[in-house]
Amino acid sequence: MKNPFKFGTIVEDEFFTDRVEEVAYIKQFIESENHLVLISPRRFGKSSVVKKALRESLRQSITLNLQNVTSEADLAAKLLREIYKIHPFERVRQFVMRFRVIPTLTTNPITGAIDLSFQPTENPNVLLEDVMELMDGISSPDNRLVVVLDEFQEIISLSSNLDKQLRAMMQSQKNINYILLGSQETMMTDIFEKKKSPFYHFGQLMRLKPIPRTDFKNYISTRLQNCIKNEVDTITNQILDFTHCHPYYTQQLAAQIWQICMLQPASDDIFFTAIQQIVEIHDLDYERLWVNFNKTDKSILIKLAKNLPIQGYEHKTSTTYSALKRLQKAGFVIYTTKFEIEDPFFCNWICKEID
Repeated sequence: MKNPFKFGTIVEDEFFTDRVEEVAYIKQFIESENHLVLISPRRFGKSSVVKKALRESLRQSITLNLQNVTSEADLAAKLLREIYKIHPFERVRQFVMRFRVIPTLTTNPITGAIDLSFQPTENPNVLLEDVMELMDGISSPDNRLVVVLDEFQEIISLSSNLDKQLRAMMQSQKNINYILLGSQETMMTDIFEKKKSPFYHFGQLMRLKPIPRTDFKNYISTRLQNCIKNEVDTITNQILDFTHCHPYYTQQLAAQIWQICMLQPASDDIFFTAIQQIVEIHDLDYERLWVNFNKTDKSILIKLAKNLPIQGYEHKTSTTYSALKRLQKAGFVIYTTKFEIEDPFFCNWICKEID
């Protein structure tokens, strides 16, 4: 029997949970001529929600994660490669022939995959300009291309003034919808809400919230019913209390509990056994993370893990909130209704391992 829970990759089909309103909202938005900015902590399901909305809308789209981009020229090459995935070479050849720098194209004879690169140039901006013009040229008012740029906050670190240049290029395009995703809330807010930013009010801001507890509870209990039976309601509530309805960690813990039920049905306490097993799997990773934190960060993390007041006599208020901002940017801390450690299993490890 297949594990009914999935985590770590794009969640689709029967593994997709709720998000009915969010999917409908995104579908409605990309039918307009506007752009969407979607912000949420890591592993909240941004990519899964957008992919489902695009699939249901039947719109052509390309998706690129800017964390995998190393330079302005690399951004141009990767965007062009994505275009080739949805358009045959003959369709875009006339546009490519106008490029000021012609790309090198190679094809894997076994897989058919296309790889693209540009020769070094003193002005990589022209590469991106040509590709952006191509994207707009192959689109039309009746068949608008949707371009999804994930982890968009990385644009700031790719190249000096790239945000200004990219915004100017996007401004001139008429036939493209952009969906810009980001997990660094502070940076994304600065990019799209600060008046001095080139992307100030570029698109509608949308923040992805946790899945409602009632919906998540029904999803989990239905899938655990056959292996837990009488305890399903209790264990489902324990899962959601532990993960705070975080989509990734909820699926991870539920998957581990299901696995124990199938392989170790005689376990005395399935819920705590599952947590212990996951923490043990990541023990070395957590230890490596911990030794690289400075003393202030460690102090803040311990307080958050043990649900203690984060402001005390040890640090100035400015020092405390600088540490929180730093930990937020690195993805270790998130803010929902309060500051909390993003990974509940790391939180559990801290409580057990650190005095």
